[in-house]
Amino acid sequence: MTKHLTDVRFADLNLEAPILQGLEEAGFEFCTPIQAESLPHALEGRDVAGQAQTGTGKTIAFLLAAFNYMLTKEPAQGRKPTQPRAVMLAPTRELAIQIHKDAEQLATHLDFRIGLVYGGTGYEKQKAFLEKGVDVLIGTPGRLIDYLKQGVYDFRAVDVSVMDEADRMFDLGFIDDIRYVLRRMPPAKERLSLLYSATLSHRVGELAYDFMDDPVEVKVTPTDTMTVAQINETIYYPANDEKLPLLVGLLRKSKATRSMVFINTKREAERIYCMLAGNGFKAEMLSGDVPQNKREKLLGMFTSGEIEVLIATDVAARGLHIPDVSHVYNYDLPQDQEDYVHRIGRTGRAGASGEAISFACERYAFSLDDIEKYIQHKIPVASITDDLLPELERPIPSPFARKRDARGRPARGGNPRGGNNRRTDRKPRPRREPKKEIEVPDMPLSEMKPRLEGDDKTAIKHHHPEKNKLPHRLRGVEIPAIG
Repeated sequence: MTKHLTDVRFADLNLEAPILQGLEEAGFEFCTPIQAESLPHALEGRDVAGQAQTGTGKTIAFLLAAFNYMLTKEPAQGRKPTQPRAVMLAPTRELAIQIHKDAEQLATHLDFRIGLVYGGTGYEKQKAFLEKGVDVLIGTPGRLIDYLKQGVYDFRAVDVSVMDEADRMFDLGFIDDIRYVLRRMPPAKERLSLLYSATLSHRVGELAYDFMDDPVEVKVTPTDTMTVAQINETIYYPANDEKLPLLVGLLRKSKATRSMVFINTKREAERIYCMLAGNGFKAEMLSGDVPQNKREKLLGMFTSGEIEVLIATDVAARGLHIPDVSHVYNYDLPQDQEDYVHRIGRTGRAGASGEAISFACERYAFSLDDIEKYIQHKIPVASITDDLLPELERPIPSPFARKRDARGRPARGGNPRGGNNRRTDRKPRPRREPKKEIEVPDMPLSEMKPRLEGDDKTAIKHHHPEKNKLPHRLRGVEIPAIG
């Protein structure tokens, strides 16, 4: 039995036979600590607020509890197919997709229809699936509420509510959306409520108090550290111009097949991508504006080993379950200490070992003190040697750069990847006729008689040299007839 598992078997818990059969076929026999401590309470029908480090099996814990509750409790009388019995909320698309994947695997022998909703793609396809009815609904708050307001489904028959990564919901500004959803469910005493997160802050506790029924609080994070024991943490103190050579040197030295590099800004991530690609690395970039279909393709290529280095902003710091990520690099220290825990949680998953390497540069070193206070230990410092600072090749031309004008501003109508968006099928505009010369009478404007009509009259009024002497409210107004 590996170190990250307990001696508690799933077969020893009060789980229904179809669930145990799915667990056995999926290769799960022993519980992780968060599963062993939270499942007994949830299987008794108690609400649970659980805290555990990333990659320790929280998703399996709440899926098993939800499925077992649905099997042992009769659905609400008169429930319609478009009234889901379980609603599971996740802050990011990647996390929602991963929960759905795990749910499908565990529900092989269960007669549950499982739906997935998230923004960025497949609007009509997702809607058509939901209109046929679902038992379990998994999704991100925005798209889920969109369909709710359209009446595609309602939450009046919900038996189980789940919030995963609840603190991230706060960080991304979803808290009002979460309250909106929970208020449309039956009262807390009439449903099972589960909340799991890598960090369980005071504000999350307030949410649990408002929308859960006296939840049991389960914490399996060690009291002396907020990070996983099998992750080896290291920090370097490079100058700003040493960061790129140091990153390249460490990547070459590690010879890792799957590494993640976290950057604070998209612009810097683009620069890092060009430099790594120019120095022989199979790298790609993942940021918030990457289309969903491309995002899924990149993650698939990274998982399969086609991509060696994935450069990411914090949009990818949570919810990604990518096996065998051996190295995580904090090229920029995060400005939020909780993000540090979630970034390095991409490695050291499911009992595996991992390396978390951070750069405390001149710009972001101020974050280190808050991070170390939060994780409750000092990060070991490593020295920068000459062999870690190689000479770099020139970066590749940026595929992200927009054309710019003489002042360095983005050119109007340009393609964000530098292409030309001009239409070639557009007919040329007809040439304008030249303006005819206007003869302005040599007399004061106030004495001018309306001897001309229509356009000539208006034109003379606007071309007269004394037009600006009129009061502002009369400029551009027809001159009344005199005499």
